[in-house]
Amino acid sequence: MKKIDGHAHIVDALAGFNGKGRLNALGDGYAVWDDGEVIKLIEDGYGDKNFLAESLLKYMDENDVEKAVILQGHLNGYQNYYTYLAMKRYPERFTGAFAVDPYAENAMAIVQRHVEDLGFRAIKFEISQGGGIHGYRGQKTPFRLDTDPHVSLILSYLLDYPGFVVTVDYGNFDQISHQPDAIANLARLYPSLDFVVCHLSFPHAATPNRLRAELLMWKDYENIYTDLSAIQDIDRLDEFPFPKSRANVQIAKEVLGAKRLIWGTDAPWSATFNTYEELATWLEASDLFTQEELADVLYNNAERVYFKPTAVEANHQAVDPATRDLDL
Repeated sequence: MKKIDGHAHIVDALAGFNGKGRLNALGDGYAVWDDGEVIKLIEDGYGDKNFLAESLLKYMDENDVEKAVILQGHLNGYQNYYTYLAMKRYPERFTGAFAVDPYAENAMAIVQRHVEDLGFRAIKFEISQGGGIHGYRGQKTPFRLDTDPHVSLILSYLLDYPGFVVTVDYGNFDQISHQPDAIANLARLYPSLDFVVCHLSFPHAATPNRLRAELLMWKDYENIYTDLSAIQDIDRLDEFPFPKSRANVQIAKEVLGAKRLIWGTDAPWSATFNTYEELATWLEASDLFTQEELADVLYNNAERVYFKPTAVEANHQAVDPATRDLDL
């Protein structure tokens, strides 16, 4: 069955940053945060100090994954320009989102460049306390996506691009950044935009009522989707074929329906906890969806949301003035 990895990352030069400081490459796929924590970021054989587009393609080709959506995150550091280059080099395999800190002095200039010059049609906000903006900026001054004026300025600009995708990672329920209600408000305020919440709102099988209540906030808004990436890592321990994850996705199917769920892996880091093959096949092994529903979750939904014809056209035709004469 055809697949689109709806949540993946590539890393040219590691530049991770969050509340733990800077993430520094050690080699052999390992990295260390400034606070001393060491993590295995990249599986052996897929990169030493980086995880290139070709390494992601290797995963994809080994597992019959046709396309991927490249997202940004603070774990790897914003890889905006490298993502642009990957989309230009492999236009039939990749689309992607860029990221910006909305509090940066030149935030709007950055947004305009990525949309108007580079042709992006998706933006990623990683605001989580655990791994994103709230971890290094928002603990003392928490902000909400649906009321913050810096975010509103960006979203209002994006209204000139109907169908633009706003992807959000807001972290676990015990973090000050967790705000599923803000997503519902945004979907109502910006009906021409599509919103994708990463990681199924960080579910835990032990608290199904919480997950159901959060998803019910989105039920009436057809422009809200959620991806299923890395939920095995969130609800540990969960071994293939991931019964805890299956229980969480069952709730999502019941509340939102199969047409609003997007499969993804969150590679490369998640592929160090479970193999990419397991992440690519667990939904088929779960016997949770009909074949038609499975086709939607594994391929059609990501194609419809992220690979819109206007987005594909923009990504393929965009040429950065800074590199107009370079062979990309």
